[in-house]
Amino acid sequence: MVRSLAQWTKTLSFPARISPNKGSKDNINIHQISPTITPTPSSNSLSKNNEINGIMNNNLSNNDVNQIYPDPESEKAIMSSVVYCIHHKEGCKWSDELRKLKGHLNTCKHDAIPCTSKCGAQIPRVLMEDHLKYTCPQRRTRCEFCNKEFSGHALENHVGNCGYEPLYCENKCGVKIARRHLSQHKTSDCSKRLLPCRYCAKEFVCDTLTAHHLKCGRVPVSCPNRCEANVLAREELEAHLKEECTVSVQSCSFKEAGCRFKGPRYNMDKHLEENCQQHLTMMCTMVSKQQHQITSLKSALSRLSLNYSGTLIWKISDFSAKMAEARNKEGMELVSPPFYTSQYGYKLQASLFPNGNGAGENTHISVYIKILPGEYDALLRWPFAHSVSFTLFDQSTCPEKACNIVESFIPDPTWKNFQRPSKEPDSLGFGFPKFVSHEMLKKRHFMKDDTMFIRVKVDPSKIVAV
Repeated sequence: MVRSLAQWTKTLSFPARISPNKGSKDNINIHQISPTITPTPSSNSLSKNNEINGIMNNNLSNNDVNQIYPDPESEKAIMSSVVYCIHHKEGCKWSDELRKLKGHLNTCKHDAIPCTSKCGAQIPRVLMEDHLKYTCPQRRTRCEFCNKEFSGHALENHVGNCGYEPLYCENKCGVKIARRHLSQHKTSDCSKRLLPCRYCAKEFVCDTLTAHHLKCGRVPVSCPNRCEANVLAREELEAHLKEECTVSVQSCSFKEAGCRFKGPRYNMDKHLEENCQQHLTMMCTMVSKQQHQITSLKSALSRLSLNYSGTLIWKISDFSAKMAEARNKEGMELVSPPFYTSQYGYKLQASLFPNGNGAGENTHISVYIKILPGEYDALLRWPFAHSVSFTLFDQSTCPEKACNIVESFIPDPTWKNFQRPSKEPDSLGFGFPKFVSHEMLKKRHFMKDDTMFIRVKVDPSKIVAV
């Protein structure tokens, strides 16, 4: 920043006291006569600076000098005092008598002087060269880009607007180009400019547009079968070949049934018409095969769902309706899902007569167990000798107060019911005709939500199978 002479002039600093050889009386007089000059470097009084500047510039009249220094001896002592340069804080190392300060300031490189190019600025001598070269408004210099000559002030306005100044493209394409050509570059040559696809009208960066054309769905293409269709959009070609192209080779719609015909679409209707009976036969054959597959799958599914634990929990729901039906239909029997004593053990099935059977008819519920022909009967020991128990669960809300009904038996090896079953198993089996009376069912919580649970358990400790 350019400062005036008054701003550069600072309070004088004295390295030693004034006139050390003078007496104390003279020193007192000096301080009394010249209170405006102080040896303390911390004073910044503007009036003191102005007085010192006046002394240095001989602007004061003799009368004024006499008023400030009425005693010639005091004046001489003051002017002989050793002081630092007023610019010592800026780096000037000069120090000498006060009377020599003015002459020093005329050559001090830290002292401000008017610009030699008459721009009006006060510039320290040490900065004058840089000022004349770089910052003086009156300097003459050339633009580094267009090489035209300008004054300093005009160059400042010119910089940033020079048409020859190279600039990087704002689209970040990496190209550096003169300002006057930049606008045309961004609209015509820049590889990062946005361009619309001429097929789908979406905008893409210029250098990616070619890659987009390779997969654009709206690019026109011809049918590869050379049918009579006009040019198609790429995204419509697949649907055209599958549903519309007349010369497209297709398989017969009865392909899954065994028809091997392949031909152009325009021949398909004729083929279907001429081979109607053949297609019907194929479909019947296929349906038959599917029926066998369904039966096989059902069998496999039933095997996967079989119980191999030797214990069956049989849930009988809607018991009231079944009881009413049993009373109207003599000998009505409910059968459980089959279960095995083990994975390779005996195959069993429980049965229940809601209205009783034999001795329990019309008064009790009868339960039985029957042995069914199993897959592994040839490996098992006969007769069947496992103990069997039936349990009717009391569904009381308090388990401690529940009272289940349990009946069990050990098979008699002489009974026919426990011999190896034939393909036609015994129709009844073995069990308890009077398992539980109809009256007992009403006394406790054997029925809940019209549902009862019966457990049939084969005691594993009695297993004699291989």
